[in-house]
Amino acid sequence: MNLVELFLIAVGLSMDAFAVSVCKGLAMKKCTWGKSMIVGLWFGVFQAGMPLIGYVLGVQFKDVITSIDHWIAFILLGIIGGNMVREALKPECECEEEADEALDMRTMFALAVATSIDALAIGVTFAFLRVDIVPAVSFIGVVTLMISMIGVKIGNVFGGKYKNKAELAGGVILILLGAKILLEHLGLF
Repeated sequence: MNLVELFLIAVGLSMDAFAVSVCKGLAMKKCTWGKSMIVGLWFGVFQAGMPLIGYVLGVQFKDVITSIDHWIAFILLGIIGGNMVREALKPECECEEEADEALDMRTMFALAVATSIDALAIGVTFAFLRVDIVPAVSFIGVVTLMISMIGVKIGNVFGGKYKNKAELAGGVILILLGAKILLEHLGLF
């Protein structure tokens, strides 16, 4: 997996965190870099940690299913991307109704887990694709941290205007990457 593909996966995965960050920023009366850093760190650490856990689990089964690993990557990325597209196409942004300014450990832990579950599946996919995991998850974490911090600021300044567009773009990116992995393995790309 090259750096561009890894970057696209990182951006795709971070779109859920971006959407929640926009909502957090929307709820903040005063947005500081410290608050956006708290949000970014929570999401960045979990977006890095979940693929690592998935990778460790995937390595356990790699030898058993290497003949179909490309199909697994295609299906997992397609499901994750499809869910993101479906969420983005929902008629209304409920961001304003759900948003609250709380940055306490319980709130942020729940949001970080919820936005990074899909990254667990990506980690399993990384095990099948033989990705160098430490640099990959570090890169994903840093990209998510930065995108989440930007999301908080955007939400505070512009409101929920870009939430659905970001989630739609992230979903499409993941679907296309899954298709690329499958087509490359089948020798068609």
